[in-house]
This record gives sequence, structure tokens and C-alpha cells, in this order.
Amino acid sequence: MGILNVTPDSFSDGGHFSSLKNALAQADRLIAEGSDILDIGGESTRPFADPVSTEEELQRVIPVIKGIREKHSIPVSIDTTKAEVAREALRAGADIINDISALQKDPEMISVVKQTAVPVIIMHMQGKPADMQINPEYQDVTIDILNFFKERINWIKEKGVDVNRLIIDPGIGFGKTLQHNLSILKNLTKFSPLGTPVLLGHSRKRFLGDITGVDPEGERDLASAVVSALCCTKDIAIVRVHNVTATRQALLVAEALRSAA
Repeated sequence: MGILNVTPDSFSDGGHFSSLKNALAQADRLIAEGSDILDIGGESTRPFADPVSTEEELQRVIPVIKGIREKHSIPVSIDTTKAEVAREALRAGADIINDISALQKDPEMISVVKQTAVPVIIMHMQGKPADMQINPEYQDVTIDILNFFKERINWIKEKGVDVNRLIIDPGIGFGKTLQHNLSILKNLTKFSPLGTPVLLGHSRKRFLGDITGVDPEGERDLASAVVSALCCTKDIAIVRVHNVTATRQALLVAEALRSAA
């Protein structure tokens, strides 16, 4: 999954692709590099980010989705917590809903989900972007997230949604310390019993800078690719990344080593 943030303030590439021309050029680039899915986001969810209005988010993402659809058939994911944005994005040609609030922020989101048959990504986040990195605490981060997903999956099932549509994202960097993130990565296979595909969204996150001392975020692509390669045997289905070329190369090497006699 290639990341395309059409925002002025995302943590890594904010402002780079906020114009329609630049966004569509980046979409072309990500597809040429080998993206299987494009994830379009119009609201930054970096730590301490301010929310944006529905109208502003729509103005950012809908032209980009329509522009991609005019040229490409690649699956497009809409990264939003707003039901209206999700609904209009699907009408414009999006194929997947990616809700970092796990359908909790907007009470109408479950209605949008029920009215469609598209895959839905639900993510774990402790708190909200404005406060999630202020002293996050867990009894056992992996077990706590596992229990969270059990509850959310059951709730969604009770609403009449086919749980086979769900994809889970443990939310690396969303209300987690360095040690929390490392524990999640080490124990990704513990999510396998849920029976849902797992998405890993670690690309350029701050914990990689904490480990390597590398800043700014755009220079963390090597570390991001290493994590992708190390985790590809841990029952993950999707890696959500900024640098698709580096990630694909890392995964090809990891797969070749795994398949070697």
C-alpha cells in the first residue's frame, strides 16, 4: 500500500502533494514503483495534529481520487474517520475504507459500511492524535490491542457486517512508546487467531528515528524497509509505506531467503 497524503501538515510528506497536479504525479510514481493499493488521506493524524472540517477534507481527496480513476484501475483506499468523506470517496471511485478510529469517531460510519461491500480497515489508537503520545500506558500492549480488536470485531458483526471484510491495523505509533511499538512488531503473529488480515503501518514513524538517530522522517526509508522485511513472515497481509521501491526490494530479498533450500 503506497501512501499519498494530500495534506499540508502530515508528519513526513505534508505539503509535498497538496496540489492536484503533484498528487496525481505522485500517484503515477507510486503505481510505477509497484504499489498494489493507494491510500489517500486528506487529514493529518500525526501526533498533536489539529482536525480539519469535512468540507476541507472533501476538497482535498475527491479530485485526487477522480483523477486517479481516470487513468488507473488500482484499488484506492480512503483514509478518513468521517462518514461523509468515506461515502463521497466511494462514489468517486475508492474501493476501501481505512478508519484509524475503528469506526468509533463518527457514529454514521457504520451506516456507510453497511451500505457497501468494500473492505474496511480498522486501527487501534490509544487516545486521539491530539493527545495520543502523552504518556501512553498498557498492561500488555499486544494483549490489550488483541482484546480491543476482539471487541470491535464483535461489535461490527453485531451490526450485521460480514467480518470477512475487515482488515486490522495495530496502529504503530498511535498512542505507543518505542517499547510498545517494538513489542507489537515482535508479536504480530498473536493477531493471527482473529482470522483477519493484518496491515502494518510503520513507515517513517518516529520510533525508527529513536532507534537509528536518523532525522528527518524522509531519511527513515531504509529502516522502514528493514522492518518490512523482518516482519514479512509474521502473518501480515499489507505493508503501508511511503517508499514503495525500497520496500519491494526488501521484501523480494526476504522472500528469496525464506524460499531458499
